[in-house]
Amino acid sequence: MPKTINSITNPKLRLEILTPQEVKKIHDATLWIIEKVGVRFPSKRALEIWAAHGAEVDGEKMVVRAKAELIEKSLKTCPPVYSLAARDPQQDLPLDGNHVYVGTDGCGVEVIDIKTGVRRTSCLQDVRDISRIADATEEVAFHWVPVSAQDMPPGTRGLHEIKAIWENSTKHVQTESIYNEREARAAIEMAALIVGGKDNLRQRPVLSLMQCSAPPLGHDGGSLEAALVAAEYGLPTGFMTMAANLTTGPATLAGNLAVGNAEVITGTALIQLAYPGAPVFYAAAQTASDLRSGAYTGGGPEDFLYGAATNVLSDFYNIPLSMGSFATGAKEPNWQAGIENSLSTFMASIVMSDMLLGVGFLHGSRIWSFAEMMMDCEIFSIIRKTMQGIVVDDETLALDTIAAVGPGGNFLSQKHTLKHMREIFLPQFMDRRPFNEWEIKKDDARDWALAKARKTLETHQPDPLDKNIRTEMAKIISSLEKK
Repeated sequence: MPKTINSITNPKLRLEILTPQEVKKIHDATLWIIEKVGVRFPSKRALEIWAAHGAEVDGEKMVVRAKAELIEKSLKTCPPVYSLAARDPQQDLPLDGNHVYVGTDGCGVEVIDIKTGVRRTSCLQDVRDISRIADATEEVAFHWVPVSAQDMPPGTRGLHEIKAIWENSTKHVQTESIYNEREARAAIEMAALIVGGKDNLRQRPVLSLMQCSAPPLGHDGGSLEAALVAAEYGLPTGFMTMAANLTTGPATLAGNLAVGNAEVITGTALIQLAYPGAPVFYAAAQTASDLRSGAYTGGGPEDFLYGAATNVLSDFYNIPLSMGSFATGAKEPNWQAGIENSLSTFMASIVMSDMLLGVGFLHGSRIWSFAEMMMDCEIFSIIRKTMQGIVVDDETLALDTIAAVGPGGNFLSQKHTLKHMREIFLPQFMDRRPFNEWEIKKDDARDWALAKARKTLETHQPDPLDKNIRTEMAKIISSLEKK
């Protein structure tokens, strides 16, 4: 099984998307929103925590208004650096601001069947298959639960999904499918089995939870309580805003950033008020609504700018970022998918977003495509290579080799060429064949990517999860279902 995980590290390319003055202005606007407008927290426990720390709580409307001092003080206890643990310790992921990792996306509801090519409702077997392929794919560093196991009971669906991933991969698992306290406590019991007890989860968090906010300026009650349980046991927790221009956010990008920022940092502040020092991360997938239909777009220049700007905000608060990338609005792997996923991922990578999400999805995170998954990984490989920049030193200038070849010579047989030739990017799915060969076969990247996914699923055997752990996980889920 491959132990290598590809990530962007020590890049030479940089981008300034917002000036320090602009970041401060967005921060100040965010604090004004929190204090003057408020954010909705439909959770009795969350409201009690806010009230205990002096925030203004409207119990009837479940809206919290907090002064800037309280928010800023709480955010100072966020740990800036920590690691996401994996079932295989060799695949642990340090979130230190100097790595960019790619993961699958989550909660898709349909799949383009890997065998028939027919679009259908997603099921638990899809979670298993995607996890197995991702386990063998070096570019994929961690898992989001990719699709919804709609053949499982809704109350325990999220637990069946994380169990399926742990059974088919040794990489870190991050889920947005744990929606309440009861599920969260069961998920912690399951994660504890892998690391030898709940106390060990603080040192080896093999599971992290991401919760979506409810824009504009709101949270989901069950998700808040699940996040508080996760923080209690030291599992990294993040809140994701998906505020969209025109519908759940202002038409302007700066205004939408402020609305989304208010959602994320109030959720983060709540965690820190309850459990100071608990590992947290910023999460975002902001977009623009389509002017013609009002629908979620999943691509476009606004998404690309958000991908870069949100990381600047998370850096301002000194916490890691999980950023929506890829997840094109295209309906199939095509020209649109290539443009949207390349630009969104490049913009998020060049500012060193810690975690990128979206590999494998079409139609704005609704439809899973195995071919798109493989092609997205190639996009990330291209960006990773690009961000290494150009190394200039005596070895790379190759003056001795140039002198040895001289005018009119050839570099192919030189030792220097043999030494460095594998540094040249070699694509798997970009078509560089002679035109005549393409004209005869008329196949393309989609065919090759799907063939690779099929072969991986047939041949890759992940390191098995201990049989006793699998049995105990099943008992935990079964017990919850009986209740």
